[in-house]
Order: sequence, then C-alpha cells, then structure tokens
Amino acid sequence: MDTQNPNVPTHAHTRVAGKKHPNRRHPHSGLVHDNTRHTTRFTVIGNHLAQHPELSLLAIGLSVHIQSLPAGARFDIKSLAARFPEGTTRIAAALRELETHGYLRRTREHIPDGRIITRTTSCNQPGHSGTDTPRPAPRKRTRQPGGKPLPAVPRPACPAPTLLQQATDLLIGLRREDARLLLSGCDTAHLAPGVSAWLERAVSPAAVRHALTTDLPPEPLHRPAALLAHRLTAQLPPPPPFAPPQPPTRHPLQTCDGCDRAFRSPTPGLCRDCRSDRANLLETA
Repeated sequence: MDTQNPNVPTHAHTRVAGKKHPNRRHPHSGLVHDNTRHTTRFTVIGNHLAQHPELSLLAIGLSVHIQSLPAGARFDIKSLAARFPEGTTRIAAALRELETHGYLRRTREHIPDGRIITRTTSCNQPGHSGTDTPRPAPRKRTRQPGGKPLPAVPRPACPAPTLLQQATDLLIGLRREDARLLLSGCDTAHLAPGVSAWLERAVSPAAVRHALTTDLPPEPLHRPAALLAHRLTAQLPPPPPFAPPQPPTRHPLQTCDGCDRAFRSPTPGLCRDCRSDRANLLETA
C-alpha cells in the first residue's frame, strides 16, 4: 500500500520562484503616465516650477498659465480673476509668491511722454534670463546660529542704496515700538530688502511700521525676525495703480482777430504772434 510522506510540503505551500511571488509588489503600482508627444500648442515647464518645494499649488498653476500666454497678453489681477474662479485676493497672493521666487519680475520704466509704467516679465527659469540684472531663483535664506533659516522676503524691483538705508533705519527703530523686536545685524540685512519692496510701492514708513508691529502675540517672541519676514511677504501690497494715458487736449480752430490766420485756442481772440506784437507796442507806447 502506498503511503504519503508527511515531510513533503503540499502543493499549496510550494514557493513561487522569481517575479511570480504572490507577496511581491506589482512593478507598475502607483502613478502611471500615458504620454503622447505634443507637436503643436504646448509649453515647456521645468520641474523646478512644477515640483517647487515652497510655492503653493495655486502659484504653480498660475505660473504655468502665464508662461503659456503669448507676448503682450494681459495678466493683471482683474483679468486673471475674470478668467479663473479664484478671487483677486488669492491671485494677488500667488503673484507675490512668484515674484518672491523670481518667476515674475516687475520693473518701472519711464516712457517718452514722461509717465512711469510697471512692466511685468514672466521668467520660465529664474536666474537664467541673460539680462544685465538677473534675479536669482532660489535666494539663500539667512540661517541663525543653531536655528532654522529665515523665510525669504520680497525684493524691490529697482534697489537703491537710499531706499535700502531707509528700510534699515526703520527696522532698527522697531525696538522702540516693542522691545521684543530687537534685531541682530544679520536679521536686519535679511529683512531690509523686504521693507524696501514696501517703500518702493509708495507705502509710507509709518504704514510699514504699523503693519509690522500691530497685533503682535502677547507671549515672548522666540524668532521675531521670522515673524517680520512672514508679514513682509504675506501682507505685501500691490504696486500703486497708474492712471491710463489721457489723449492730448485738441482745441478748436479759431480765426485771429488781428491777421485772420487760423490758430487753435479754447476761445476766440488773437494768435500768439499778434498777442506778442500787441505787447511790444504797449511797452514802447
């Protein structure tokens, strides 16, 4: 009579060799890409933006949209708020994030008619624009001895030594408002560009001081510079609006009462030459 060997494992317990092991994770688990190569209407976006460790998701998406726009397209806050469901407040905050990290650059320029306009440039790779004054993409943060680095602060579009000195004096004077706001020289140097960005946007020093010192927490401030850096970034006001250009006044044509020559003036009378001649006659009379 045949008997079973009790030491031989049953078929159910036989090991499965190689990649067919039932406990081995499937090699294609997680994200799977179904990619098709674009040949028209596409925008190249770097992973430094798509996977930016500090930008919010709204700021990343907004930068992608801005980079996809053609040159000359409008992307002011009101236009973006009309295009997307996010309100002006969230869009303005996202634009400030992009400006802080170098993906937007705002410069003020004088135009031939004497006005000052703000020109906004979208940078798809900050720090590699090739211009004379490139803005570095990842700005180094000031690290306190034994502590975390300070948050980044906004930067002025047109840094000027006088503006930076005014910002430094303002920061040094904060200790008179609250003794807890005694800053080191390193902290002051880190925060000064952020204050300069406020002053550059036509915010008075008193208003900047009020924004930095109002409603401070009652408990001791372990990192006052970090709190100020956060306020400088989160509450940064938008650039001052500029009035739209007005067409030059064009007066109607008048006929000169002295020489019958046509000239432009809001009221009838004498042309400029006849007025000059009459004034000379009165002087010699």
